[in-house]
Amino acid sequence: MLKSNQLISYIAHAAPATRRPATGHEPFLRPEIGFTPRWYNAATGVTFGAAWHTDPACRRDTIVAMAGETKRRFGRRADIGILQDGTQPLDLLTGTYGALLIPGIYEVPIKFQDLDWPWTQHGQFLTDEIAGHLEPPDLDRNPCWEQFMNQVEWIARENGKVVGFMNWQSAVNNAYRLRGDELFTDMICEPGRVKHIFECVTQTMIEGIQRLYERQKTSGVELTHVTISNCLVNMLSPDMYEKFVLPHDRRVAEAFSMIGVHNCAWNADPYVPHYATLRNVAYIDMGLESDLARARAAFPNARRALMYTPMDVKEKDSAQLTNDFERIAREYGPCDLVFADIDCGVPDQRIHELIDICERISDQYAANPLPS
Repeated sequence: MLKSNQLISYIAHAAPATRRPATGHEPFLRPEIGFTPRWYNAATGVTFGAAWHTDPACRRDTIVAMAGETKRRFGRRADIGILQDGTQPLDLLTGTYGALLIPGIYEVPIKFQDLDWPWTQHGQFLTDEIAGHLEPPDLDRNPCWEQFMNQVEWIARENGKVVGFMNWQSAVNNAYRLRGDELFTDMICEPGRVKHIFECVTQTMIEGIQRLYERQKTSGVELTHVTISNCLVNMLSPDMYEKFVLPHDRRVAEAFSMIGVHNCAWNADPYVPHYATLRNVAYIDMGLESDLARARAAFPNARRALMYTPMDVKEKDSAQLTNDFERIAREYGPCDLVFADIDCGVPDQRIHELIDICERISDQYAANPLPS
C-alpha cells in the first residue's frame, strides 16, 4: 500500500464506512459508494449473522458473491471494495463485528443480524457501581479479542497478508454502548465517572490497534494511521466535547502518525475549531449543512469528505444533485463524496448518475485547477 499523508473514505462490501491511506492520485471529486447489508442480501441472498462476523472463510465466500454482483452492475466505475479481487478477495478484515469490537471486548452482548450490521442492546449496560470501577480488559485473557485474533491468524495463513481496517469507533461512541443514555446524565452529575469510562475505552482502543498493526506488519502490511467515529458528537455542546471527549481524541491522535475524523452527515461547524487542534488530521468528513469553505480553510492539508445522505441520494433530482456537487467542489474540494448506506429501492441508474456527475466535475477541475 502506497504511503500518503492523507486518508480517504473506504467502504468494503457490506461494511460500515472507514478510512484507508490515500494514493495521492485521487480525482478532484471522488465518489465512494457503499451499500447496506440489506441491499446485498436482496441482490445476492447473502446473510450477515454471527458466522459472517466470526468465520473469515464464510466472509470470503460472501465477498466473492458480493464483488461479483457489484462488478456486474457497475464494473470498476464505483471502486466498491477497491482492495478486492472479485475471485480472490484480499480484505477479509474490514466489516468484522461491524463497529462493535470494543464493546465486545467489554462483554457487551452483541446481537448479530441477518440483514444488518450487528447491534448492541439499547440501554444501560454498565451499572453505576460497575462503571465506577471499570478496568481495561486484559486482552491476553479476553474471549472476544482471542476470537478476533484467531480470525486474523486464519487470514494470514490463507492470504499471506492481513489486509483491511477495523472500525474502532471513538471514546464517545464506545462509551455510549457501555453506558447508554446515562452517559449524558453522568456528564452533568458524575463527570468523574465519564472521564474514567473514556480513559478505559481509549486505552483499549490504542492497545488493540497497536496489537493488530504489529501482526499486520509481520504479514507485510504496514499501517500507522487511526480513525475515530464521533457519530454522537452533535448530542454534545462544543464545551462538553472539549471537556470530555477532545482529550481522548487527542490521546488517540498522538499515538499514531495521522488521524481521520468521522462526523456522519451532521453540521460540524461547532466542532471544527476543536478538531483543528488534533495532531496530523489527514481526513475529516461532515454534512452538507456545514460551512464547507471554513472547513477547507481549517484543514487545508487533509483529505476532506462530504457525507451525502441516503435520503438525498434517493430523493433529489438530477439538477439538485448537480447543484449540490458543484457547490461541494467549489467550496470544499478537492474531496471525497461519500454515498454510504445506500439501501434497496435506489435504482442502479442513480448510482451511475452520481458517478457521472462526479467525473464531469473532476474533469472540469483537472482542466482548470484551483490556484495554489
